[in-house]
Amino acid sequence: MSDFAFYFGLGWQHIISADALDHQLFILALAAVYTHQDIKKVLILVTAFTIGHSLTLALSVMDIIRVSGSWVEFLIPCTILITALNNVIQIDKQALSAKLNYYLALFFGLIHGMGFANSVRMMLAKDQSIGMGLFGFNIGLEIGQMLVVAIILLFAYIFISLGRIQRRDWILFLSAGVFALALKMAIERLPL
Repeated sequence: MSDFAFYFGLGWQHIISADALDHQLFILALAAVYTHQDIKKVLILVTAFTIGHSLTLALSVMDIIRVSGSWVEFLIPCTILITALNNVIQIDKQALSAKLNYYLALFFGLIHGMGFANSVRMMLAKDQSIGMGLFGFNIGLEIGQMLVVAIILLFAYIFISLGRIQRRDWILFLSAGVFALALKMAIERLPL
């Protein structure tokens, strides 16, 4: 059980820590088109992301795939850029944007999983219970993501329902801000 708790903590920190801004921005971009009424859809969305993330993390830990860390670190903000841009392009087609976000979450989760894989690979490879470690990590990640989503949806409720901000303006505001931060990250991480 101590392996589970250790890796659960790693998964939790992977989303909650101050160093997890890129992960948090991706979740923010994914959840920007939803409100508190869509809680079930958003939870399915972050689970799709966790599935993609888990798959490449497992494949990487088992040394089936390896991708240059500098390219992965560059691609991660690119996934955020594309997701935020999709929100803006599809702003008047929220149902289509929300549906497309499921595929983006799953596919881009594959890229995000490779980002953490390099640092976790050594720990998990030496561990006798790789399965329990991956399980603990993914549960910690999933619960952390649910907390981030709950905070995003709470703010959406406050601004849209109580503050009477138009949902379209909320999506545009969040997506534009996320896009700008992700663009800065992508430029800083250009693999030269």
